[in-house]
Amino acid sequence: MNIIKKNVFPFDFVENILFKWCASLLDANGILNVSAEDKSSGKRERITITNDKGRLSQDEIEKMIADAEKFKAEDEAHENKVKAKNGLESYVYQMKNTCDDEKLKGKISEEDKKTLLAKVDEIQSWLDANQAAEIEEFEAQKKELEALANPIMQKLYQGMPGGGMPGGMPGGMPGGGMPGAANPDSATNDDLDDLD
Repeated sequence: MNIIKKNVFPFDFVENILFKWCASLLDANGILNVSAEDKSSGKRERITITNDKGRLSQDEIEKMIADAEKFKAEDEAHENKVKAKNGLESYVYQMKNTCDDEKLKGKISEEDKKTLLAKVDEIQSWLDANQAAEIEEFEAQKKELEALANPIMQKLYQGMPGGGMPGGMPGGMPGGGMPGAANPDSATNDDLDDLD
């Protein structure tokens, strides 16, 4: 039998009470549950001791969740802006590498190459000066570069043997040329109906 004094336990006990048992349980969250019972009187007391130091309260957790929901739209807008910027940077880099590719030397006319590189340099300078531009501005710059580059790239790929793309299908696309390019030898709808 143990004699427990009042100042040992934080709950109200009469001094020098005899206890038959005292039990404690520490759970996974660091919460200590202590129970004590006096078998002679049947009086039972419990106390829960928590360690909240360095932990978030339930109110703080709920506030963080509410803030995350509030800023979700801003986060999505920022993500789309970064994607648009990265898309433009990637396309500029791709066009610059295409112009500088040793395998394609002589296949792009010097005039087309100068025109394309001048536009690439212009857009690269714009990108350096406008890192915080809006999505629409990035997309407009990319469309402007595509409008200039696509006809040049089509001429380049049509001039390749078999109309193929470098590193693409051997002998080019079936029927030659770029996809969607007009080809007088291609099958007509009447020919396709005969296949059925």
